[in-house]
Amino acid sequence: MPLDQLMEEIRAQNFINGNYTKGTSGKTFRNISPVDGSLISIVHEASLKDVDAAVKAAKAALTGPWGEMPLAKRLEIVSGIVEGIQARFDDFLEAEVADTGKPMSLASHLDIPRGAANFQIFADIMRNHHDAAFRMPTPDGTGALNYTVSRPKGVIGVISPWNLPLLLMTWKVGPALACGNTVVVKPSEETPSTTAMLGDVMNSVGVPPGVYNVIHGFGPNSAGEFLTQHPDVDAITFTGETVTGEAIMKKAAVGIRDVSFELGGKNPAIVFADCDLDKAIEGTNRSVFANCGQVCLGTEKVFVERPIFDEFVVRLKAAAEKQICGRPDEKATTLGPLISQEHRDKVLNYYKLAADSGATVVTGGGVPNLDSSLEKGAWVEPTIWTGLPDDHPVIKEEIFGPCCHIRPFDSEEEVIALANDTPYGLACSIWTENLTRAHRVAPQIESGITWVNSWFLRDLRTPFGGSKQSGIGREGGDYSLEFYTELTNICIKL
Repeated sequence: MPLDQLMEEIRAQNFINGNYTKGTSGKTFRNISPVDGSLISIVHEASLKDVDAAVKAAKAALTGPWGEMPLAKRLEIVSGIVEGIQARFDDFLEAEVADTGKPMSLASHLDIPRGAANFQIFADIMRNHHDAAFRMPTPDGTGALNYTVSRPKGVIGVISPWNLPLLLMTWKVGPALACGNTVVVKPSEETPSTTAMLGDVMNSVGVPPGVYNVIHGFGPNSAGEFLTQHPDVDAITFTGETVTGEAIMKKAAVGIRDVSFELGGKNPAIVFADCDLDKAIEGTNRSVFANCGQVCLGTEKVFVERPIFDEFVVRLKAAAEKQICGRPDEKATTLGPLISQEHRDKVLNYYKLAADSGATVVTGGGVPNLDSSLEKGAWVEPTIWTGLPDDHPVIKEEIFGPCCHIRPFDSEEEVIALANDTPYGLACSIWTENLTRAHRVAPQIESGITWVNSWFLRDLRTPFGGSKQSGIGREGGDYSLEFYTELTNICIKL
């Protein structure tokens, strides 16, 4: 079989116990390009029987070669996955861009390199991880020694999103494998390709069968629900919408399985009058429009101190209007499409709602005028509004598109209250050159991560996650190990 045909087959199949399979359901679904509506592939949906086979393979691998493997050897294999992805960089890039429609320049510098690097990062963290020991006095004077022992949690169900498919999937699979777990991954039905392709890399670098499994499908009454309700899944990690997280949590409650969630957000940016305006415009332009606004950490509401409000609006408008929508492989392209027509309809409904409610449409608000070959794509214009009330749905609800509302404020107390007036608590950006103000305001923001004079600047050793309805738990560095390992304390009476 020619290599390109082989890769197409791999992208569309489930990967169970080291083998690609069409599964037993007989069901398929269409993977459609968000760029022009063309067919990418026909994907084979996993049945309940297929999911059970994947979970059983993962459970068997825990006591097989993977479970018996010395730590050094296991981490050597995990590190080798990086080289395996890099050796097929162009294939992964092509598949990721085809599924998401994002500019090739973005995927080649972020999605694929970072997706690969996650394995090396967590192999290194696990290599330097150590257990703890504590001496304690006892009434008889001889004392006791306590020490901790960590072991893999077991079979991890991984449900990954469509906005950064490879990167956010490996962000979970990397630490899971480094800690000795096995995984069953359910990628988004919108972006199945690179997750499936990774199975071939796992085989090539010596990952034993059953350690990494992939099942395709949807949520309710499909692969997602079959996975989350399976009694042999020991923990579930999920990135996606809060409503879906609630549904998964209900399934995980049966059997008291552990969960780690990174969920929705409605993230603010706070721009003080003493900021470096050039920096604030550049950073906010990225945080609003990067990946067509489909970033969980992205900014959808911008609070600007009144003395610089008008200038900020004018300058962000100019930056937005320099965004260029186009095909992913065109060098000039800075903005791709939304992920699907369904999501486009959702975003355009918010655009219409804002306009109908009397918002000032600073720029955008509709569909870009593109080449006729792209008319079936999921395109929307980068959009900025002002003038909406604080309780409007556009201000309160996550849109997940290339848009933001800008509102003036007059005091620290006012803007802190505005920023925290949300059920979400994922991320925030603060722009100020006043160091004292930065240290004073940042701790008062109810979010998992707050940037000062930056956005999307990530040290992967630090804790990442959301507060309130934006998630449960933290990922990154040793914080990931807390979820992917089970800790036992052993007390020795001396």
